Amino acid sequence: QVQLVESGGGLVQAGGSLRLSCAASGRTFSSYAMGWFRQAPGKERDLVASTAWGGGTQYADSVKGRSTLTFDNAQNTLLLQMSSLKPEDTAVYYCYLDTVRRHYWGQGTQVTVSA
Repeated sequence: QVQLVESGGGLVQAGGSLRLSCAASGRTFSSYAMGWFRQAPGKERDLVASTAWGGGTQYADSVKGRSTLTFDNAQNTLLLQMSSLKPEDTAVYYCYLDTVRRHYWGQGTQVTVSA
């Protein structure tokens, strides 16, 4: 089993910044990709950013240029740095991890951007 624990969400004013963290533990040795999705009220869950081990990093057009996805190997933690936040970035942000067996989700962290 894999456990994903997210943190870093909260309330921020438009134009501000946030850093979301996703700490992975458990049987992560067969993982090959991690990333973030987000879901706003009444909308579908959409990809924000993703990275594959040995591959590249992808960003949604809506956050490209404002976000940076990195992985802290020492802490086994995925980090999403977001800046120039907009009200439309308001959503629950979910971390995910893919292994050769299955797809795992974190519990989600709320990000609210006030105008």
